[in-house]
Amino acid sequence: MKIVTLLAGGTAALALVPAPATAQSVLPTASAPAPAAAPAAPVEAEGGEASSDIVVTGTTVTRSVTQISGAEIQAILPGTSPLKALQTLPGVTYLTADPWGMNEQNISLFIHGFNAQQLGYTLDGVPLGDQQYGNYNGLSPQRAIISEDVGRVVLASGAGDLGTASTSNLGGTIDTFSSDPRRDFGVTVQQVVGSYDAVRSYARIDSGDIGQNTRLYASGVRHRARAWDFNGKQGGWQADAKLVHDDAAGKLTAYFAYSDKTEPNEDATVVAANQAYQPYTRPFLYPNVQQALAYYNNRVPYNGAASYAAAGSNYSNYYSDAQRTDYLGYAKYDWTVANAVTWSNQIYFHHNDGVGVVAGPITAAGLPLLFSFYYPGAAGSSPTSAANLARLSTIFGGSGIATRTTEYRIDRVGGISTLRAEIGNHQIELGGWYEHQSSSAYRRWYAFDVNAPSSPYARPLDQARPLITQYGSEIRVEVIQAHLQDAWRILPTLTLQAGFKSTFQRARQTVAVQPIPGSFTGSRELPVGRINTDKGFLPQVGLLWDATGHEQLFANAQQNIRQFQTSAAAGLSPFALGSQTLFDFFKANTKPETSWTYEGGIRTRRTLDAGPLTGIEAQVSYYHVDFSNRLLAISPTTTITAIVSGAPIIANVGDVRTDGIDAAATLRFGDAFTLYNALSYNNSRYADDYRVGSAQTVVPTAGKKVPGSPDWLNKTVATLRGDAIEVQLIGDYIGRRYATYTNDLKVPGYFTLSGRIAFDLPVSGEGLAKALTVSLNVTNITDKKAASTLSVGAASGTYNFFPVPPRQVFATIRAGF
Repeated sequence: MKIVTLLAGGTAALALVPAPATAQSVLPTASAPAPAAAPAAPVEAEGGEASSDIVVTGTTVTRSVTQISGAEIQAILPGTSPLKALQTLPGVTYLTADPWGMNEQNISLFIHGFNAQQLGYTLDGVPLGDQQYGNYNGLSPQRAIISEDVGRVVLASGAGDLGTASTSNLGGTIDTFSSDPRRDFGVTVQQVVGSYDAVRSYARIDSGDIGQNTRLYASGVRHRARAWDFNGKQGGWQADAKLVHDDAAGKLTAYFAYSDKTEPNEDATVVAANQAYQPYTRPFLYPNVQQALAYYNNRVPYNGAASYAAAGSNYSNYYSDAQRTDYLGYAKYDWTVANAVTWSNQIYFHHNDGVGVVAGPITAAGLPLLFSFYYPGAAGSSPTSAANLARLSTIFGGSGIATRTTEYRIDRVGGISTLRAEIGNHQIELGGWYEHQSSSAYRRWYAFDVNAPSSPYARPLDQARPLITQYGSEIRVEVIQAHLQDAWRILPTLTLQAGFKSTFQRARQTVAVQPIPGSFTGSRELPVGRINTDKGFLPQVGLLWDATGHEQLFANAQQNIRQFQTSAAAGLSPFALGSQTLFDFFKANTKPETSWTYEGGIRTRRTLDAGPLTGIEAQVSYYHVDFSNRLLAISPTTTITAIVSGAPIIANVGDVRTDGIDAAATLRFGDAFTLYNALSYNNSRYADDYRVGSAQTVVPTAGKKVPGSPDWLNKTVATLRGDAIEVQLIGDYIGRRYATYTNDLKVPGYFTLSGRIAFDLPVSGEGLAKALTVSLNVTNITDKKAASTLSVGAASGTYNFFPVPPRQVFATIRAGF
């Protein structure tokens, strides 16, 4: 890998990209000018492939911006999630319990102390929502595009561009860009096989120029893999296509993506003083239904299965998975209005049909009480009595197992318009974004027939009518955002950038099916009504100084907001509050989360003559964040493994203060060897205590560190290249992380190592294949066991963790025709 900094004409940014095997010329792209403070498209080599020496360019960049190329993403592991590839960048922690980084249920992403739901995400400018596991306003990048078709991913780790279409970008933005169709006709095929029955098959066809400067590609992938600690099958189908047409007036781009994915979910291990049994993994029992019946029921219903009772909260479910089907598309036209004026207009749509499924024992996590509301027993009988449990078992199919679904639908349409004009020494940008969103969420319970056990790969609604529809929510949201900014070149070496954005959100919920009062812990009903939030002035100002021909200094200050989440019955959403009274109180008294981010740093790029050391590229940046009006869900129950959702109280509980430093550098030793290292320190601390319960008990969080976010990170990438061989080692150190809000429990830091070796095989000039590469990737080479994603404890003395995936090996063959 190599960090490239372009210092020319006041333009600069930082990119994490592979070093070229041979010297080559790198020139700015010939496409439309880049927007102020935003990266331009990657340089394209002959044939339309992204150059191995991609340079991030922009008229002015006063913020810390890094990027990773599509080629480098595939080098980490072919088919890996674009977000997981960011793990090699400074200040980023991305963890999952699978090596691909695809399983959305156990993702942990922290950047400078902000979590995944406090960042902004786009694909080619199209908003992807806030990445909450229970979908309501978007989809993950790995479902929006096939990994192999990603051109680059750009991270603004402090504050994102003012024009980013997001309602959640408190702590920065992650912008994924699709690759363009290649300029020549070609076919690419790739086959990956590996540990735990992994098979990933990819194919792409590029049309080349089909006339009148029009080209397109279409690609598809079939992914299958077995979960490493239980018999769960990760996989699905994806397809995408992109068309580009250039004419004298501008550029037309159209994109469409389809994704149909199923992912088995991993249960987290509960760590608590009252948990005698604390396993490293909590595997499911599917497909062995007889084992499950014996485990839950000891073959005689509710006669006390010893292993199940001893497991406590760390019991095993029969199965759980997430099924997601998405359609995403956009059309964009970049119009060159005049020599120094461009107007870009983009429309998009997204449809999602999803379901999360859990099948487990009816005795777990308060289910007998829940079911008693819908199937009451004899007067005065306990919901957990043997007689009542036997009765419930009969109702739910005679198995002692119930199947729960959360069924989602999302429909989004929107438009983005940006006008850019260069007037003298000023670059003016005016833009707007509008989105209409319609979503629904229904919670249902189905029988699990002992004589016809269900599968996690078929939706229960395909087999039977639900026994219980616990709730049904319909939500409509409208978002309007506008921004204005000016980049003023005061001197040839000094640029001042200033601007602001305005954001408005209109949201309302109707409830088609209300839960029976009390069936949600601590709830009477789901609220109905509207909640609107406005922020008319969110300023940004930055300065860029070309101090020398090699060094550049930058500084930036920006205010951002996270609009209220609009999910139903889950998350930090006012629509999840447990009564109309709480909702009305929230509307009157609660403020959205906001942040002021201050960052500054220095970039350098120098050619050296110091023996074997021939060059260095580096950036050091400091940031400070004042995060205000932090929202916290204060749950009425401490059962953190509950299948039965509890209705929390959501309140502002104070501020967070963050200071940190990122330092990254690449040392170049000729064309053969590069050594990259990124060291990051983050100190995010709560400024206030908060109170819980009717007794207003104080939770002492003032001065405590934000849990889940490590204090130290260190990433190292060593790359050795020969004529037809490349060897790469990636080391990743994650420092200690606190696991509770009160910092009474923590997990130690750990180091993992992964590697790759790739060979370019010789091909005959007269042969069918134009290029042929074979590679071998090994993840977690040392087979490290540690805590990956943390589910932070709602109280002192307890937390959950997911495991680090074990060592796995993957072989890949890629051919171009």
